[in-house]
Amino acid sequence: QVQLVESGGGLVQPGGSLRLSCATSKFIFSAYTMHWYRQAPGKEREWVARIDIDGNTRYLDSVKGRFTISRDNNKRTAYLQMNSLKPEDTAIYYCYTDAARTYWGQGTQVTVSL
Repeated sequence: QVQLVESGGGLVQPGGSLRLSCATSKFIFSAYTMHWYRQAPGKEREWVARIDIDGNTRYLDSVKGRFTISRDNNKRTAYLQMNSLKPEDTAIYYCYTDAARTYWGQGTQVTVSL
């Protein structure tokens, strides 16, 4: 079964930065687009960013210019660099790929607060 293991979350003050990682296994990483999603308390899960197999990226409007998605095919890992964090970025962050079908990892908690 596909494995997605998110890490790198934590508590950070507004304006701070975090770098999330998504370690993967059990599928051909280099052949799949990778996504980051997030779910804030009491809200539905929302898509945040994607990077395709050619390195092309797209972002949710509210994170453009602040978040950067990247991938390292040799390490089978996707990243989300988050800068200028805001309280509204507080959520559990998940990575996802179509290879996983209905499987989601445990996510990593990001809390932006004074």
